Amino acid sequence: MNSTENEIYYTINNSYSTLNSLTKTTKHVWFVCHGMGYLSRYFIQYFKGLDPNENYIIAPQAQSKYYQSPKFKHVGASWLTKENTRVETENVMTYFDAVFENESIPNDKNLIIFGYSQGVSVAMRYLAKRKLQCHQLILHSGGIPKELTPEDFKFLNAKVTLIYGTQDEFLNEERITYETKKAQSLFGNNLKILPFDGKHIVNVNLIEKLV
Repeated sequence: MNSTENEIYYTINNSYSTLNSLTKTTKHVWFVCHGMGYLSRYFIQYFKGLDPNENYIIAPQAQSKYYQSPKFKHVGASWLTKENTRVETENVMTYFDAVFENESIPNDKNLIIFGYSQGVSVAMRYLAKRKLQCHQLILHSGGIPKELTPEDFKFLNAKVTLIYGTQDEFLNEERITYETKKAQSLFGNNLKILPFDGKHIVNVNLIEKLV
């Protein structure tokens, strides 16, 4: 017997989290993509040290959720895997479109796109595919998708910051060299590299200094 894998289209619901309020005093709107194993409502807490009057945070939620331990107690989420990556990427892009449409961010706000760990890949792919202009792009401890080229970011007029921990357990010298060279090829003089003494963690202190 032969098996066939079919593809269908359907509508789903998904959540996202916000922190603070979008008002006339808001200067910066952050779109922050969490790493693997996070839920957006917990990830967004890393940004609570930012001035609430000037910073509004939007944290999208990866759709693929799973139990993180055999005890079925803690739930995490993942953006993408190597399985059917092309289709799953399009699903994420469509979801991001819906979040931006729902939020209706005014043009006078500084849009900051932030990706941490696995969130770097979806944040960068969204910018490249939708040609989304932003004020800052922050790439924190994550891998840059191999298929992206300088041509994909020719439109971008933004400060770009690459952050990583020098003791990150997922990095070695070869990987650090590759990722920094890749970032330099994509963003040139707009790129700033900020290594810090630490492991694979969200560096809240650095984040708060970027605005």
